[in-house]
Amino acid sequence: GEEITAHVPNSGAMTSCIEDNCDVWVTFHDNPKRKLKYTLELTKMGENLICTNTGVANKIAIEAIENGTIKELLGYSSLKPEQKYGQNSRIDILLENDDKKCYVEIKSVSLRLEDTLAFPDAVTSRGTKHLNELYDMVKEGHRAVMLYVIQRTDDLPFRIAKEIDKKYNEVFEEVTKKGVEVLVYQSKID
Repeated sequence: GEEITAHVPNSGAMTSCIEDNCDVWVTFHDNPKRKLKYTLELTKMGENLICTNTGVANKIAIEAIENGTIKELLGYSSLKPEQKYGQNSRIDILLENDDKKCYVEIKSVSLRLEDTLAFPDAVTSRGTKHLNELYDMVKEGHRAVMLYVIQRTDDLPFRIAKEIDKKYNEVFEEVTKKGVEVLVYQSKID
């Protein structure tokens, strides 16, 4: 094989996602404005495929909502991605009806910890801010959903990685007791 340098659209630690000499899948982009012509998309660890491109989770979520796969998010007349809200933030998806709003924040799950899949894979003050902003929407009378999209083919239970980010875990526990909903969906990679 040929040695290349690829862009990795993942700000996490990528623990359990890549190792020396593992199989990888990249996409080629012939764009003169790009610094790197390749993007890392998938890795293979043992028998499991892992999507390392965190942006794919948003695309999967939008498609799954639009085609009715995520039953808990049915019944809204409009879906708007990347809408401004909160404290100088953007919500991944805003679902609306005439008088109802549902704010959906999406997190890509790629971390394996022993016999579980977990989020986050690094300390995430941004992720903690997102949880607080979702709770702010609940306080305003709106629906708020934290959607974790598992981007690995491992068939393992999901949990919050409290040993990696205690603050995220504390805020998660607090806001989910006060109305922020949690959904976890497994993506299919083949």
